[in-house]
Amino acid sequence: MTTTAPPPAPTVPRQVVALPCSPHSPAVARRVTARWLEAADYARTADAVLIVSELVTNAVRHTDGPCELTLTAHHGTVDIAVTDHSEDLPDLPDLPDLSALPDLRRTPGGVAAGAGGGRGARQGGLGLEIVRRLGAAITVVPRLGGKTVHAALRPHAPEHERRGPP
Repeated sequence: MTTTAPPPAPTVPRQVVALPCSPHSPAVARRVTARWLEAADYARTADAVLIVSELVTNAVRHTDGPCELTLTAHHGTVDIAVTDHSEDLPDLPDLPDLSALPDLRRTPGGVAAGAGGGRGARQGGLGLEIVRRLGAAITVVPRLGGKTVHAALRPHAPEHERRGPP
């Protein structure tokens, strides 16, 4: 008689959070991510929280249903994945270049400087460029009834950030 042992439990730390389609979901996702990564003593928690905020905001803004945030840590890299119920894929090759835009610092009112309501003002579209500038590798995995957007964040800042100012 042959017996088969059950597969070992996964040893990769993972956090999964179901989020409603609500303007409060990005804030909830940020808090969950910060607590989870701070408990793991992850060096780039602030960058990861910003990426989570951008990806969850995109899901809330561009879909009508709930989304799911999955955080996975493996060998120091954190995979941030947001699954939503829209089959519309983001246009990754034509991401805007932040260097060509005016000053984008946040003002106390929460509106980016230089982005007034006048003709030609930008209304979003910078989230995935911010994710990319933080050094995260972006992957979109389409599926029937939706997609998952992954951003893999390495444990160290991208080379251009470590060199310091010119």
